[in-house]
Amino acid sequence: MSIPDYQSFMLPLLRYVSDGKDHKKSDAVKDIADKLSLLKEDMQALLPSGTQLVYVNRIGWAITYLKKAGLLTSPKRAVFQIAERGMQLLATNPAEITNKTLQQYEEFNAFKKKIKDDSQDEAQQSGSSVAMTPEEALEWGYQNLTQSLSEELLSKIASCPPTFFENLVIELLVKMGYGGSRKEAAQIVGKSGDAGIDGLIKEDKLGLDTIYVQAKRWENVVGRPDIQRFAGALLAKKAKKGIFITTSSFTKEAKDYAEGIEAKIILIDGEDLALHMIQNNLGVDTTHTYEIKKIDLDYFGEEE
Repeated sequence: MSIPDYQSFMLPLLRYVSDGKDHKKSDAVKDIADKLSLLKEDMQALLPSGTQLVYVNRIGWAITYLKKAGLLTSPKRAVFQIAERGMQLLATNPAEITNKTLQQYEEFNAFKKKIKDDSQDEAQQSGSSVAMTPEEALEWGYQNLTQSLSEELLSKIASCPPTFFENLVIELLVKMGYGGSRKEAAQIVGKSGDAGIDGLIKEDKLGLDTIYVQAKRWENVVGRPDIQRFAGALLAKKAKKGIFITTSSFTKEAKDYAEGIEAKIILIDGEDLALHMIQNNLGVDTTHTYEIKKIDLDYFGEEE
């Protein structure tokens, strides 16, 4: 089965602690994953940031919400148990427990009002979006913003003259650690004049190896023949490393050919190009910075 949203973990969690004993989050996560028969591949799914497992994050937020509603209590550090209110709710034999269920408790409503995410809950309950934890909503929002910015970058690049794109390639490769200084790199692209090669750049600041570059500001998809010509040009130079950068994309045949030859050719399509620009702060500005913090469990002598 696919990973349930965090609200779907609430009822299994409450049933899990219905024995009245103290429980640790790590034990609850394992037991509930087993009871719901989560697939191995689903249990390996990470948040977009790659910092936490999705199902662990969702179970964690289900615990938090049940605590805020007074259905769970924490009698001591790093453990939780069912509260009398939780036993009373289970006695009604609910088919599910969701945020709407928790709205019958004043403590939960006060909590939700404080963090000001009622609008998100409404969207989740209406079925217009998948119910996400706050981390997921933030990270997927970041992914959407990044995708939108990537599209804007490629649109801007397409409207600029060819020489601008050549300089952009130089700037990007230098920011990624190639070519030594900007002054040295400025002498390379567009100078070779060889068929299939737009320029060359040093692999590192010491110039231990040379990488040949092909940069195409195209709208059409780059096919295998273009990669073959580039590979032939590398062979003529007795070179084994090349970078082919395009603002469009590559066909499957082009990718397969690049992977199957002796020379190492890195293909950077428009999507990768924009992402590298964003990651290296080229052509973009930072408008806002948010720090996401969590409890330092070591400081409090706790374990999850």
